[in-house]
Amino acid sequence: MSHKQYKVNLIQPIDLVQYAGASGDFNPVHTIPDAARKSGHPQPIAHGMYVMGLVSKALEEWYPKGKLLTFEVRFLSPTYSGEELIVTETMVTKTESDDFHGSIEVTSTHQQVKLKGTFELRGRGSLCTKRLEQNKMKEF
Repeated sequence: MSHKQYKVNLIQPIDLVQYAGASGDFNPVHTIPDAARKSGHPQPIAHGMYVMGLVSKALEEWYPKGKLLTFEVRFLSPTYSGEELIVTETMVTKTESDDFHGSIEVTSTHQQVKLKGTFELRGRGSLCTKRLEQNKMKEF
């Protein structure tokens, strides 16, 4: 079993505005502080798919030659502009067909769990296997 962490720098308001433009989701709760407050939130809420994209980026950095087969998450609490996140991966199993199954958790630096999920990755060659073996040595 391996564990990896990826720190996401402070989510800036401009990140959410840019994502709104890219996704077409212009709900003001994501970009306008007054609208977020009127909805009962202290800050604009990050788009769920934006947070999932941050997880995908971490998986791609950890396994650049791997092919993401499945990726499922459950959102547990809102992610706000101004938060820093930590993506934690736990590689659970490796199958004979060179597929890897793992779990993902995203927390704020204040330990609030934002999402939990699972993924399945198909390795190409021995790169994923090699990384899995290297990370066994770096468990924490």
